[in-house]
Formats: sequence, C-alpha cells, structure tokens
Amino acid sequence: MFCYQCEETANNTGCTKRGVCGKDETTAAYQDVLIYLCKGLAVRNLAAMNKGTDNSDAGIFIAEALFATLSNVNFDTRRLGAMIDAAVAMRDALPPAGESEPDACTWTPAGEASIVGKAAEAGVLSTANEDVRSLRELLVYGLKGLGAYYTHAGVLGSTDPEILAFTQRGLASTLEDLPVDAMVALVLECGKVGVDMLALLDAANTGAYGTPAITPVSTVPGTRPGILITGHDLKDLEELLEQSKDAGVDVYTHGEMLPAHAYPGLKKYPHLVGNYGGSWPHQREEFERFNGPVVVTTNCLVPPKETYAGRVFTTGVTGFSGLAHIPAGPDGTKDFAAVIAMAKTCPAPTPLTAAGRELITGAAHDAVLSLADTVVGAVKAGDIRRFVVMAGCDGRHSERDYYTRFAGALPHDTVILTAGCAKYRYNSLDLGDIGGIPRVLDAGQCNDCYSLVVIALALADAFGVSVNDLPISYNIAWYEQKAVLVLLSLLHLGITNITLGPRLPAFVSPGVLNVLVETFGIRGITTVEEDMALLVPEA
Repeated sequence: MFCYQCEETANNTGCTKRGVCGKDETTAAYQDVLIYLCKGLAVRNLAAMNKGTDNSDAGIFIAEALFATLSNVNFDTRRLGAMIDAAVAMRDALPPAGESEPDACTWTPAGEASIVGKAAEAGVLSTANEDVRSLRELLVYGLKGLGAYYTHAGVLGSTDPEILAFTQRGLASTLEDLPVDAMVALVLECGKVGVDMLALLDAANTGAYGTPAITPVSTVPGTRPGILITGHDLKDLEELLEQSKDAGVDVYTHGEMLPAHAYPGLKKYPHLVGNYGGSWPHQREEFERFNGPVVVTTNCLVPPKETYAGRVFTTGVTGFSGLAHIPAGPDGTKDFAAVIAMAKTCPAPTPLTAAGRELITGAAHDAVLSLADTVVGAVKAGDIRRFVVMAGCDGRHSERDYYTRFAGALPHDTVILTAGCAKYRYNSLDLGDIGGIPRVLDAGQCNDCYSLVVIALALADAFGVSVNDLPISYNIAWYEQKAVLVLLSLLHLGITNITLGPRLPAFVSPGVLNVLVETFGIRGITTVEEDMALLVPEA
C-alpha cells in the first residue's frame, strides 16, 4: 500500500504497511481500486453526457464513493467491495467512450487477490513524475472533499448537476497526460466549485433547520441514559431526536456535531441536552466513558476498542467490520430503534474531567453579520485589532498543542474565527469577550468555513478594502480531504498568506509547493512566538 492523503501520514512521506488511521493493506487496496474504477465510470459517463444518454445516478454514486475513501470513514472491505461491484456494473452498462479507452474503463476485478494486485499497479505511485503525481492527487483529494459535502447536501435534498459534472470531469482528467498548466487550472477550478458546494450545503442546512444563533452548550452530563452522536449528518440527528423524544433518554453531540445545538430546528428538542467530549482523536476514551450507544454518522471514526465496539453504530457511508450498521430505507429514512433500545439499558454517561465549562457555537455568517455594526464599530474604535482565522481539523499528534498555545497567547484585542474540530484545542479556554463579542466565534462544522468567508467579504465591503487588506490572519490546521477542498476554495477566492499546519501535505511535491508559495504565499507553522510576530504584527 501507499497512502499519504492525511496530515498524519507516516514520517510525512506515506503509509506503506498500515495506515496511521488504522486501515490495513487490504482496505487501502479496496479504496484505491474503488477510486480507479470511478475514474473509468466517469470517462464513460462523460462521453454519454455528450449524447444525452448518461446515467444520472453515476455522479451521485461517485460522490458517495469518494466520501467512502476519505480518511477515517470506511474500513469495511465488505461494504467497499459492494461499491466496487456497483461501480463495475454501472460502468459496464454504459457504452464505450471511444475506440481506445483507459484500462479503468475495461478492467474487471476477479476477487480480492486481483483487487490487491490492481491497487499496486494503479495506485498513487503509478504516476512516476513527482509533480504530475502531486497535482493529480491534490485534485483527487479536493474531489473527495467535494464528494463528501455533496453527499451531506444530497441527504437534505439539495443537488447541483454542475458540481457532479465537474467531479466526473476532474476524476477523468487524472487518466490523461495533461500539460502541467492544465492540471493546475483544474486544481484551482476545484476550488471554484468548492465555493459553490459550500454555499449549497450552507443553504441546505439553514433551509432544513433554520438560521444558527449564537448558543451556549452544556458539557455536564445528566443522570438519564444517553445516546452520543458524532460526525456531520444533521439529518441523522434530526431523525434520532424525533424517534427518541418520548423514550426517556438524552441525546448528546460529540465532535463536529456540536454546532447542531445552534439550529432552531434541532435545539427545539429538549432531550438534546449537551455536548460530551471533544474532537475525534479522543473518542476511544470518550466513547468508553459515555456508557451508552454511539452513532457515527460520518468521519472521523477511529478503530474502536473491543470494550465498547458493541455499542457503536455506523450509518451512511461510514463502516467498520464487525460494527452494527444502520442503513437508509428506500425512502431515505433510518430506523434508530436498536440504538434507542440499547440506550435504555445503559447507565448514564460518566462525567469527563474537562466537563463543566459551557461551549459557545452558532456564530455563522447571519449571526455575526447581525452584529456587523457592533463589530465594525469595535474595529474602528481599536477595541478589536485583528481577527485570526483558526479553522480546520484536529488530530492525534501532540504537536497540535501549538494551536492551544497560539490561541492562549493572542492579545486580548484579537478575535478568533473558527469552524471545524480544530476549535476543541481552544474553545474551552477562558478568553473572555470584547464588548460582549466572544473572543472565539465558532461558525460550526468544517464546511462552515464558508461562513468565515462570507463574514470576511462583508467586512471588506464595510471597510471598502480587499479581503487581503483586512486585519485578518489565517492560521489553519488541516487533517483530511475536506480540509483540502476548503483550502482550494480559499485560494480560489484570492485569499493569500495562509499559514497551514501542523505539517504541510506530504502529497504536495517541492515543485508544486513552490507554485503555491509564490502564487498564494502559503507557509507552514514555525513556533508560536515567530508566527505571532508574523500573523499579529501589532502584538
């Protein structure tokens, strides 16, 4: 195997025996082959589009397949194998794309051995040129983020055929020998489509559940049995809340589900009582101590300990061999009866040592822009000197305490704008407020980085300057491929001088990195003191 798609990849070069995420060589092979076959499916479906004979379900399937291969989503070779079979069937039902087709359009697996063999032949390292490989993988990882977010929006009924068409065009392009300039253009176009995707998902979430409001969230568990729900799928949470409302159990969010408390359509349920735990790397301890069932709706799933694996339920594209899975019915709804029944037999959650302080969420663009006059006035008065965007992902490695130390060292007249699970590194710090404005404004999930962009553009308009002339610095933490798409989206919007860490992506070759540095001013983190001097020069 060879995988270097996440920030934690071994030695920042690549995982070759077993993924740091926990996937083994066989699982990695299934994921690689699924992507390979989706490229072939995309080639054929794009050719059919030109004749009006395409399969309209192919784009949706490809989006879900891309999502399934995202870091920490699906470790179940049985489920991945079923997706491989579906990709072959869908591809073979389409006519050939021409007289000469790529191997991905014609090759058919014949069991696990052939899948493992094809992965070695067609995986990441099959592209010999380092810069070409880097650009192809950068595009594929951006497309994985696109597929994940499209799947989220699709669950809520929001679709956009142009996004699906680009996803297929981007995948198909990686089978071609394109000039480097054309490859760079596709990567940047992925960022453009990413902005459209983030806007679509934002509209889907607010359309379904209302406009988020700044909301305090309890971290103190109650005395009733509980259900813990983690991931990003708000529809799963809604169905769980509706089905459990008279069951005598409480529901707690975990990780990226924290922002759900800010949506009127979800916080109306009185048994949605609080948030338990922090970001995904700590789930092996937190799921253990929760005592009740855990529903994993999306990433990030860490291979569970045997002591609590029997209480974990996956759903959607997530999967792990041996865990119970809740499928969607023909109408798209899910039955959480088994989860609720189990919860009734479990003790209440054990309080965590970090519990006690309320967390603040819901500072999405509408909530913050409703305070625009106050914010602009505070900036003009000098009460707010600078905003620092510290959005992104959390991770396992101890070096990420850099973000805790950086947040704690920020001057008292700075405000942190955040989204994603990176916030858990500092959202429990007592950083206070500025004239009633919290110094940590949490817009929500990783996709809610869109809100931070909307806020920045509105501030630029209010001050009559470009977005890069605002008193805003960017110190972003990344981990997986949704973050890759968010980064490409920021670059498309022309945002420059982003500090990215804790390590720069292993899949970005020195040549491609040089382009990113020269064109966009991307840099890695150094020390808190050096980065503070650069990002908050007034300090």
